[in-house]
Amino acid sequence: MKNGFLYQISLRIIPFIYVCITSLLFMTCRIKTHGQEYRSQLDSQNIPIIASFWHYTIFFVFYYLRKDSAVVMVSASKDGEYINRVAQRLGFATVRGSRKKGGMQAIKSLIRNMRAGRNAGIVADGSQGPPRIVQAGSIFLASRAAVPILPMAWSCDRYKRFGSWDGIALPLPFSKIDFFYGEPVTVPAKIKSEEFEQYRLLLEKRLNDLYTKAWALQDKTEH
Repeated sequence: MKNGFLYQISLRIIPFIYVCITSLLFMTCRIKTHGQEYRSQLDSQNIPIIASFWHYTIFFVFYYLRKDSAVVMVSASKDGEYINRVAQRLGFATVRGSRKKGGMQAIKSLIRNMRAGRNAGIVADGSQGPPRIVQAGSIFLASRAAVPILPMAWSCDRYKRFGSWDGIALPLPFSKIDFFYGEPVTVPAKIKSEEFEQYRLLLEKRLNDLYTKAWALQDKTEH
């Protein structure tokens, strides 16, 4: 199916239906934003930023950030083509790559886009995990493009968690969503190899602290 006619048809239909349904769904939700001061602080500097978030958040994060002029990194896998087309329908530019396929070329493309003034979005734990463990891409990109990383997370009082490796979650209709911006991470330009792990762990801590803070509002330790 993936290489045939049905796959090509599904690529046209499924992303279109998904965007229509989820856009209507999210319009019924009550959304509260926390940490707006972090986003406002970076916006006031008139520089691009890197949005960094865990893979479980992707359904809602793409919708929430849809009005940003941004380029996002999407897995180069065939299944990743569905996410690629969803992102494009929501107004994002995309580059394709992952840790195992085309990752460095995708990072270079993100750098070129950021130097042209676009924000970037990258899933911190990658397309295959392990979950909530920061991969190298975000730190390398921030250092080479000389731009800050803005951590993000969300929690919800009613949602569906799916059985994938990341526990990807989808808010249910009429639910309350708490969206969080966290304290930015600034990585030195042309970071030295011995410093790399220090900043990778710093971003991982800030994302996980934000995750804990977000889900504590729902009286949960995790989603």
